[in-house]
Amino acid sequence: MSSSSLLLLSILAAALPVTLYIGLIYWADRYEKEPWWLLLATFFWGAVPSILFAYIFNSIFSLPLYLVAGDALGESLSATFVAPIVEETIKGLAVVGILLLWRDEIDSPLDGIIYGAMVGLGFALVENVYYFINVYQEGGIDAWGINVFIRSIVFGLNHALFTSMIGLGIALARSFTQPLAKVAAVMGGWATAMFLHFLHNLSVSFGNLLCLVALFSDWAGLLLTLLIIVWALLQERQWLRHYLAEEVSLGYLTSSQYVIVCSGRQRVRYQWGVLLGHGPAAYWRTVRSHHRLSELAYKKHHYKRFQDERSRELIDSLRAEIQAQGQV
Repeated sequence: MSSSSLLLLSILAAALPVTLYIGLIYWADRYEKEPWWLLLATFFWGAVPSILFAYIFNSIFSLPLYLVAGDALGESLSATFVAPIVEETIKGLAVVGILLLWRDEIDSPLDGIIYGAMVGLGFALVENVYYFINVYQEGGIDAWGINVFIRSIVFGLNHALFTSMIGLGIALARSFTQPLAKVAAVMGGWATAMFLHFLHNLSVSFGNLLCLVALFSDWAGLLLTLLIIVWALLQERQWLRHYLAEEVSLGYLTSSQYVIVCSGRQRVRYQWGVLLGHGPAAYWRTVRSHHRLSELAYKKHHYKRFQDERSRELIDSLRAEIQAQGQV
């Protein structure tokens, strides 16, 4: 196989599953989709700067291990003890950047999980292409196919899982009022990401039987994350029902609109009806209106907890925008 064909095939083998995973993550964000440009930015951070910085710092901090233990053992020790710290710290900086620059976009635990997962998927895409090419050069097409299956399917969501823990910690910190609780949430998310990464790399680096540990810990982590996502969605729905009920009494929302907005299924059904009956322009106006109503509920929840002027201003702004848009 030529070098160009190998590169193209490896990119496709890495990109197709990642595209599916991104679609599933985006679909899970039922009530308030995150801005596409910010999702792309976090994905890009994982795919380019994170990979470059991780390579540089992994090389620097692993050098003593290679000098003392030799190439084979040094590589395993580096993957186990250096890579989790370096890579999760660098990937997590993207979510920290969102917290510092666009903190209003992190409204719930689900938001943190999504941003962290997007960084991880960007990192996984480029890393997988690198490994696919190397494995083909060492073992041929059969080894390449096995590696694609293991890295893209069996362990395809690993990096998304690891860094989603950092995002979850940062999102939880946003919901706490005590400074110590905020610090504990951020540090706890970072530590969990590093531990899961460490456990995976330790398992796959030291023996075939230990791979079962990686398989169990990774999929158990994914299952737990799925349960957190379901809990977060139920929480968001509760916020919608509670905080938008006041908007009905204030005249910003009718009872029928309230029922539609507070149900993910009814939203989708209504939006599709608008698309088929009135066209794309009306559809996007409806989607935007539903999105703004979700934002209003989340900001009212945040204001109830923190009584901050920023949330108060956003509530007034969202109400004015919703009233100007009219019917949803």
